[in-house]
Amino acid sequence: MMQNIDINQMNRLMEESEEAKQIISQLLENHQETVSTIAHEIRNPLTLVSSALQIIQVQHPEVKEFAHWNQTMDDIAFMRQLLEELSTFNNGNTLHYSVFSIEHLLKNIAVSFAISLDEEESDIEFVSSIPENLGKFTGDKIKLEEVLLNLLKNAKEAVSDNGMIRLTVGRKKDILSIQIQDNGCGIPDEHMETIFEPFKTYKQGGTGLGLSLSRRIVEAHDGSISVTSTEGRGTIFTVELPI
Repeated sequence: MMQNIDINQMNRLMEESEEAKQIISQLLENHQETVSTIAHEIRNPLTLVSSALQIIQVQHPEVKEFAHWNQTMDDIAFMRQLLEELSTFNNGNTLHYSVFSIEHLLKNIAVSFAISLDEEESDIEFVSSIPENLGKFTGDKIKLEEVLLNLLKNAKEAVSDNGMIRLTVGRKKDILSIQIQDNGCGIPDEHMETIFEPFKTYKQGGTGLGLSLSRRIVEAHDGSISVTSTEGRGTIFTVELPI
């Protein structure tokens, strides 16, 4: 049984040795069900602890002035998020298929994201271009929605208050191309090769699983996800899916 696992050491080992990378990747894959079970078992009591602390805060507002109270609440919220994303990540390549209008799904996602910006009274400009008659799509509707909303969320976090985000969709023969572009801070060159790797994160409060999960879901649909970025000038994520 492995103890005191250091994620940074594990990542360095995987970078230094292709054989170690294959072995560790296989171990992680073989233990997907175990990891999901453990995450589920920890998440339940942690949710109870979080609820109890929230009740205490409502009944005794003065606790918010206690040293480390806010940090404790933030830490618990982060652990719940990490466990949720870890469980989802391990089931990312398990799809529940249905046949649906990809056009309607994309338009619903665009409307939902636009509404979220309005509710936050954000000055971010959001533009979408989604053609009609994209045809029917066979795949996991919920997981594809999760991928695109995650990419839009990342774009929102990358731009300034007066930034721009563009969702562009096109179809060439039997390939659907979805691009999410922003004019935000961009991604440094030294981070480009690792942004899709699990537990690699370069933003505060991130778990490093969002883009890894997105790639796992897209590839489970026999598609691909790629990124181009210029530091300080913006980023474009491209998702291609076979129809």
